[in-house]
Amino acid sequence: MTTTTSHTPESEGAPAAPLETAAEAVLRPARLIHNEATTEIPVHLLFRDDPDPVAVPVAPAVVGRRRGTGEQPRVRRPAPVRARPVPEVDPELAERPARVLPGAAGVLAGVCGVAGCLFASWWAGALPAAVTPPGLPAGLAGAGPGPAQWAGFAASGALALLGFGGLARGRTGRAWVLGLFGRYRGTVRRTGLMWVNPLVLRRRIDVRLRHWRSEPMPAVDANGVALRVVVLVVWRVKDTARAALGVEDHEGYLRECVEAALSRVLCRLPADPPAAGRGGPGKDGATLRDTEAAGDALTRLVAADTAPVGIEVFSVQPVRVEYAPEVASRMQRRRLAALDAQHRDTVLTSVVDSVEDTVTRLTLRGLVDLDDYERKALVKDLTVAFCTGRTADAD
Repeated sequence: MTTTTSHTPESEGAPAAPLETAAEAVLRPARLIHNEATTEIPVHLLFRDDPDPVAVPVAPAVVGRRRGTGEQPRVRRPAPVRARPVPEVDPELAERPARVLPGAAGVLAGVCGVAGCLFASWWAGALPAAVTPPGLPAGLAGAGPGPAQWAGFAASGALALLGFGGLARGRTGRAWVLGLFGRYRGTVRRTGLMWVNPLVLRRRIDVRLRHWRSEPMPAVDANGVALRVVVLVVWRVKDTARAALGVEDHEGYLRECVEAALSRVLCRLPADPPAAGRGGPGKDGATLRDTEAAGDALTRLVAADTAPVGIEVFSVQPVRVEYAPEVASRMQRRRLAALDAQHRDTVLTSVVDSVEDTVTRLTLRGLVDLDDYERKALVKDLTVAFCTGRTADAD
């Protein structure tokens, strides 16, 4: 019997490799690189001598090497994201209540001062006889006011000025920021009649919930088209000390922050979706017509910028987004052209579907037997007829 042995192309011309024993196979370490086409190398072996203890985030578990060169690709460290600097405000500028007295105390002090002045006048004999109560002498000092009477006049007058001059009326939704010799002394949020030291400088701040509708502000969308945007801002003063003393004009600062946020948000999104004949949408298909998304982004930015000066922003919503006058007519023509093209495409698709359905039914039911030339002529006639009918219906 003849035994036939088959030879494979790999076995021809290659020396027989020595067989490994089981012990050698166990002791031999796992090969990291199998052949020249292998592209898997553990990352920890590449960076085990790296002195930087910070771990490098790499998305895949392995990195590839250039085929046939043995050179490993360089892994670029991601650039750190720098946060926007937050304005620093004097830590001493934190709202605290000021010391005030009830209004009755000021009224009582003023009345006492006036009474003291009258008594000093009577004591010096300077009080007219018509004003002097009956049964009382005209005065104790007939020679005129002396040092004692002048001292009484001064003390009583000062008491009257302090009593009546310190009276103030607190109103709901208003606060007084007090300062003495350039130093913050506290905030008064009380209502009604009260007595405040007349030597302090008072500055009234409106702490009610307020809204501000801006004038049309210029902006540019992601496609570079000039826009005019009107926003509605709902805000209030939360920390009166920082709003009054931490910035020169807190209302002007709020307006500047809104304009800056508009320029940062609107430049990331297009004004219109692609259906209007413009460029592609922004991230996740958002556009400036999505006022909710744009309003949320504006609110976050403005609230973060105004928080250090004691202003609390609740919402910043765009109420009107329109093209600038210099580009409004051109963009209107482009939008009309895009709508017309979309309408034509819809009509053409409907006509083609109707022609196809008509020809298919006629052929399947055996009503007509057409060759290629006749079929093309029928399709042409049906297309013209359907297009004419759709145009007449549209008119």
